[in-house]
Amino acid sequence: MLLAETINAVGELDREAMAQAQARVDRLLKPPGSLGRLEELAVRLAGITARPFPEITKKSVIVMAGDHGVVAEGVSAAPQEITWQILPRFVDGTGGIGVLARHVGAKLVVVDIGVAQPVEWPGVVVRKVRQGTGNIARGPAMAREEAVRAVEVGIELVQTEITSGADLIAAGDMGIGNTTPSSAILCAMAGVPVEEAVGRGTMVNDTVLAQKRRAVAEALRINRPDKSDPVGLLAKIGGLEIAGITGLILGAAAQRVPVLLDGFITGAAALIAAGLCPRARNFMLAAHLSEEQAHRHMLSALGLEPILDLNLRLGEGTGAALAMPVVEAAVKILKEMAAFGDSGVSEMEQEKLL
Repeated sequence: MLLAETINAVGELDREAMAQAQARVDRLLKPPGSLGRLEELAVRLAGITARPFPEITKKSVIVMAGDHGVVAEGVSAAPQEITWQILPRFVDGTGGIGVLARHVGAKLVVVDIGVAQPVEWPGVVVRKVRQGTGNIARGPAMAREEAVRAVEVGIELVQTEITSGADLIAAGDMGIGNTTPSSAILCAMAGVPVEEAVGRGTMVNDTVLAQKRRAVAEALRINRPDKSDPVGLLAKIGGLEIAGITGLILGAAAQRVPVLLDGFITGAAALIAAGLCPRARNFMLAAHLSEEQAHRHMLSALGLEPILDLNLRLGEGTGAALAMPVVEAAVKILKEMAAFGDSGVSEMEQEKLL
């Protein structure tokens, strides 16, 4: 089975490559630690790629789109049709992620993995597992077999991108109502109380917020998800795009390719991926801290520090795309910055700089 094979292929960080990268960072023409977390990121990338001098030559943003039956509970102020309507704006470059992927020079892959309506927009990759999930406040989101298939769709898609040369992957999402299952996943996987896990999402007033909290509480009560069974948990309270992103993360990790998580929805997928394969955490990079209130709980549970903090909450992979140039900068300091010993700086000048 592809999922099991992928999990088994995920390795550990390459400590030797990290040691070589750290030695290089320590010799660079600068005071020690003066490039801050950029230095840490450079060393982490060496461990991820198993290359002391990693390179980023081709970037891909993969956006998974799916719908959610729980919108029937009034958890979103936006109508479900927006999921379907916005996809052509992504592929024609006028949606948020279309603009930002183009800005950072990344290929954009938009995937229908579970949109409720038929999708026939040119440029959208149709890998629909089913037409939206069930209402998690009344029963399971999907069958276990559907959850596995959706995860494997993500694995297959990221494998295709990596085979075509991508060495940095960003994960994005689209799905009206998807902060509700993501909050439920956070509660189930990390033990965060409903009141802390459920935020306003997009355009949510106090009435809708109360309905979201009730829906999450009901989803947990009715479905009784078990964090020791991440696939079962995903099937009970997850989403098709969340499952696809889970596969994307695992597939990238198995190929030693860094994957940038976007915000709250990709964070939920990362919790599932880490539950399935704890080693996968090593290959995740948190692009930013979302304005969604509970995102910091997700990052804490994953042991990740965000690269950016811009008060973003759009999703779509926008924050992940914006972090791509920072990742590129980290690898460039290893390769392009001069080091003591080959810089022509005298010993006395070195001592002053240090």
